[in-house]
Amino acid sequence: MKKFNYIIKDEVGMHARPAGLLVSLARNYKSKILIEVKGKVADATRLMSLMCLGAKSGDEVVVTIEGEDEDAACEAVKTFFLDNL
Repeated sequence: MKKFNYIIKDEVGMHARPAGLLVSLARNYKSKILIEVKGKVADATRLMSLMCLGAKSGDEVVVTIEGEDEDAACEAVKTFFLDNL
């Protein structure tokens, strides 16, 4: 299992565009990718679940990745967060 924390820097937070891109990215991996914000958890392959997190600028996100390709998935998701959120 891989895990990392990230503070959202995008002033709009996790809105539809980055959430949709994250879903597309997460679907490329076999590992389970979970996103947690303020105690709410969402599967990264489900757009509406991500949107319901209500992640805003300054919120801490905890990303947990578990599965056979977790190393590659973790690196890709970290890069995604740095580039988009």
